[in-house]
Amino acid sequence: MPLEGKCLQKKVIIMLNYKSYKLVGIVAVSLCYGACKLPTVAQRTENKTVPTMYSNTQDTSNIALQKWSNYFNDPYLSALIDTALHNNQELNITLQEILIARSEVRIRKGEYLPFVGLQAGAGVDKVGRYTNIGALEANTEIEPGREMPEPLADYLLGLHASWEVDIWGKLHNAKRAAANRYLSTIDGKNFVITSLIAEVANSYYELLALDKQLAIVEQNIQIQSDALDVVKLQKLAARTTELAVRRFEAQVLKTKSLQYDIKQKITEVENKINFLLARYPQPIARNDSAFDTPVPEMISAGVPAQLLNNRPDIKKAEQLLTAAKLDVKVAKAQFYPSLGISANLGYQAFNPAYLVK
Repeated sequence: MPLEGKCLQKKVIIMLNYKSYKLVGIVAVSLCYGACKLPTVAQRTENKTVPTMYSNTQDTSNIALQKWSNYFNDPYLSALIDTALHNNQELNITLQEILIARSEVRIRKGEYLPFVGLQAGAGVDKVGRYTNIGALEANTEIEPGREMPEPLADYLLGLHASWEVDIWGKLHNAKRAAANRYLSTIDGKNFVITSLIAEVANSYYELLALDKQLAIVEQNIQIQSDALDVVKLQKLAARTTELAVRRFEAQVLKTKSLQYDIKQKITEVENKINFLLARYPQPIARNDSAFDTPVPEMISAGVPAQLLNNRPDIKKAEQLLTAAKLDVKVAKAQFYPSLGISANLGYQAFNPAYLVK
């Protein structure tokens, strides 16, 4: 092969090798970039548009702004609600969760401050005789005329402090997330209180309705019993047959069975109220005349935007969503380097007496 052809072939091989190395380098850089890149957070923008009018009205008065003590005017029901708010186990658990969230906020606030601690320790150091350190210690006097003790004790007493500089806002976002979780527990407590009051009031009025049904059934039993007595007299006078008597007796027994069913439901509702009040089963004191009184006389619904703002469960979900977004920022900041300042101050000696001299 001519010399020019060999040179041309070598140039082509060198160029191919250079392009291969270049391609490999680009792929390696791309892989490193992809490995170091943080994952993107999937988010969806909420739709906050609400209608300006509701049922052809723009009345902003809302019954949700009224306190429950002003809403219910029955003293028996108010006493039951007060007992439920004081003794209900689920509400007490929610109150303890509030204390836990409040302590977390204090912990996050404390991370801004330096950490200071007391350090104390004791140890023994014994090195090999035929080593460089052992040879130096063998020829060294720890005091004039006193050889290095073997083994060498080591006592330490001092203070140490450390402080992290919040460069990327990690501590700040963690504190804000804890604060939002604390606010969510407050809204959760309001939701539990609202649900508890509604359930106690609903059960109370259900109990009043059952009392009314029981009174009506007892009146029917009395009327049917009187009719049965009349039919029996008619039979003695040969004005009717035994079939009519049996039919009236069956009707009276059927109505009495309804009476027992209603009494059983009354007992169940009373047990439900006692469970909400966290007390043993007992009769529920109630005002029968309160069932005929409408509560309240007028209801102001307001606009839908107000209804959404007054729901504590929605507020709780909003606070938890905000806290979750802040947690994502804190997790991202964990990938970045941190800057900390630390300091130590103390005494260290081979003899404890020198720590105080």
